[in-house]
Amino acid sequence: QVQLVESGGGLVQPGGSLRLSCAASGISISMYTMNWYRQAPGKQRELVAGITSGGSTNYAEYVKGRFTISRDNAKNTVYLQMNSLKPEDTAVYYCYAAHNFLPLDYWGQGTQVTVSS
Repeated sequence: QVQLVESGGGLVQPGGSLRLSCAASGISISMYTMNWYRQAPGKQRELVAGITSGGSTNYAEYVKGRFTISRDNAKNTVYLQMNSLKPEDTAVYYCYAAHNFLPLDYWGQGTQVTVSS
């Protein structure tokens, strides 16, 4: 079975940093565009960052210059480095994989990020 397991969330003060990891099993992420989404209470789930098989990245405007998405296909893992965190970054962060050619996509269960003093 396919699983995406997020880790690395937690409580951090404003201005701090966290690195999230998404470890995949049951698929080889080399064939997938990998993404991070987040959802705050009472809000819609929104795209934070994405990275294609070729390494092209895209970011939501509110995280540009602060967050970096990367992938390590050999480890079958995607990362989100989050710096200069703000209280409004508080949310559950989800990993999402979308196949390049086939109608296949998968969601992780999420990891909580809380930014508070």
